[in-house]
Amino acid sequence: MTDASALSQRSLTAANFRKLCQWAVMALKAPLPETVRRRAALILMDDIGAMVAASSELEVKQARGGLARSWGPAEAVVFAGGARRLDRYSAAAANGMAITWSELDEGFRGAPCHAGAYALPALLAEAECSEASVSDVLRALAIAYEVTARIALAFPFATMPVHPHAIFAPIGAAAGATLMRGCQADRLLEAVSGAASMAFAGPFGHATEGALVRNAWTSAGAWIGLRMADWAAIGIGGLDITLYDVFVGSFGAGCTPEALTKGLGKDWAVSGGYHKIFACCQYAHSAVEASLVLRRRLEREGRHASDIEAITVETHPLGMKLTTVEPNTVLAAKFSMPHAAAATAVLGTGAAEAFTRDKLADDRIAGLRRKVQLLPYAEIGAWPKDRPARVAWRFADGETWTEICESARGGADQPFDAATITAKVEASSGSVFPNLPHMLTAIVKGKNAALRQPWREAVVEMVKETAA
Repeated sequence: MTDASALSQRSLTAANFRKLCQWAVMALKAPLPETVRRRAALILMDDIGAMVAASSELEVKQARGGLARSWGPAEAVVFAGGARRLDRYSAAAANGMAITWSELDEGFRGAPCHAGAYALPALLAEAECSEASVSDVLRALAIAYEVTARIALAFPFATMPVHPHAIFAPIGAAAGATLMRGCQADRLLEAVSGAASMAFAGPFGHATEGALVRNAWTSAGAWIGLRMADWAAIGIGGLDITLYDVFVGSFGAGCTPEALTKGLGKDWAVSGGYHKIFACCQYAHSAVEASLVLRRRLEREGRHASDIEAITVETHPLGMKLTTVEPNTVLAAKFSMPHAAAATAVLGTGAAEAFTRDKLADDRIAGLRRKVQLLPYAEIGAWPKDRPARVAWRFADGETWTEICESARGGADQPFDAATITAKVEASSGSVFPNLPHMLTAIVKGKNAALRQPWREAVVEMVKETAA
């Protein structure tokens, strides 16, 4: 690219970013389309469930304890049993630590980005400090998700050296908190661009290698996003060219300026999200689904996982990154194709229990992990068949079984219904907060009383630890 064309692209990106912020502020003043409102409500349900699911993890509890030792006025809920209310910054950081820990949060399929997980911890903490209704929360969530996802789409990485949680969490949090407060377009621009300048150089490989700091990026991002909402309000913020300079200039990403504005108000990013029932990286989900089909055949034919001599997983390029054979943390296991394939074969599930600490040392799983070979999938199709897997089990007697999954369930092409998400949240959260699944279901269904209720009151009812 010539210097002149680079300057032109930089200017166009800045102009489109201004348009995106102007649209976002205007969109706050209008009701969401019903399909968009419902998708935002499902994301709210799923991601709060993910927070609660991880709230009892040892490290999450210890991090929460540290935040509680320095808390200010009790402003916002922490979605954990027995947890005290904290100031909004500490509550957002505590919920941000939990939200991606279990790999059960919702994600955006169009680019590596979990916009809901980035926006919600800060957005929900801010909502408790205002007069916002549940409906206001859903509107701010859908719009913050839009801003974050479009920025991710506008700056694609050829090889994804930096993890999306590190670079997009501050952006989503700043968008969510600033929109929740109500703002002018220039304040939103300054907050979001300022947050982008504070993106972390978090290596993608930290996930596959099991560095638990990867789960802290959404926590720190939530704190930064709230602070940027504060600072932008007093004129401390970024510029319209900051996004380009950060992503292209500093991180070496590509640039697609039109992604910031094309189809605004028509093509909502929340409609391109996916939900997970398997507690691992979405890149492994097609392999897990194929393995589950083989596992059911194993049971029908009276054979055992111990009969498997070798497993071959042909996967897409993103899946080829998940190579760890001996995961040293539960995070590494969740980003290990060998572990996902072996645990599914042994246990017959890809749910949370397949990725707990004890499963890392399970001799049956560990032995089978070492028999997994990853190969590139030969002919990859267009979306939604761009993340396929072909799994082959070879037995000691030479017999081989093969199963293909071209597209894992949970995305826009094969969405889970609301009942599936409700059941998932009930399983992960119902024993901690009995009211939570019922109240979130009412929000998804769009019941007027549930949507009009102040968020501050709704969340108090959600986290009661005995059923009403």
